Amino acid sequence: MLPKKPLTDEQLATWEDSRDLAEELEQSIREMCDRNLRAVHVSFIASARVETGLSQSQFAQLLGVSVRTLQQWEQGRRQPSGAAKTLIAIAAKRPEVLREALSAG
Repeated sequence: MLPKKPLTDEQLATWEDSRDLAEELEQSIREMCDRNLRAVHVSFIASARVETGLSQSQFAQLLGVSVRTLQQWEQGRRQPSGAAKTLIAIAAKRPEVLREALSAG
């Protein structure tokens, strides 16, 4: 596919003026609803973190991992192993334990 030629400022302004953003937004919402995308999946790891009341950076620090690693776990791109998995399981069942550990450290 050949790259499209960039629009001039005048062409861009004309195109932007012709748009109906409210209609485009409503159409996007209709399409999402048609695909049954109403439910948002929250990972077990994110849920455990939220239960502790800790931020991503606090939770990551407690687990001894980077915030980026925690984000990848929460988004399902990677899976924790070993001690991190055990601590996350504790956080899910007894979130107060991790809160106490953070305040004691």
